[in-house]
Amino acid sequence: MDQENVSATLTLAAPAEKVFAVLADPTAHAAIDGTGWIREPVDRAPLTAVGQIFRMAMYHADHPDGDYQVANKIQVLDPPSAIGWLTGQEKDDGRLEFGGWFWRYDLVPLGPSGTEVTLTYDWSAVPQSIREYLRFPPFGPEHLSNSLRHLAGLVSGG
Repeated sequence: MDQENVSATLTLAAPAEKVFAVLADPTAHAAIDGTGWIREPVDRAPLTAVGQIFRMAMYHADHPDGDYQVANKIQVLDPPSAIGWLTGQEKDDGRLEFGGWFWRYDLVPLGPSGTEVTLTYDWSAVPQSIREYLRFPPFGPEHLSNSLRHLAGLVSGG
């Protein structure tokens, strides 16, 4: 596969500021997730700065431990236009290690009550050593669209 990212776009019936506020709230991420892998935030503070780390409790049947934790590092924070993070893990010695995959939401205001949101998953920086045991993307094509529909439900109050 030549393409090393996937994306989906959906128009939401909410202002960009409201959409961004939901994306910057780690307590909303389990409800947004289209795979069902995110269980709950470990770090609940709003996302406010590039470099900020926030952890999530996860579950995946194919993970060696089933239950595990990821550590995300904010790479892009441009309210209310874009937010994105690298996903990795904390090693036993407390060091953070990132695998090279990246999540990003881009928001385009469409007037006072509409926002076009594009969700992108990019794995172009994943080293070959990880590609030998993980398939990319690690989810089906419906995941990004499901996530955007979940986000739309949250911002509309439904």
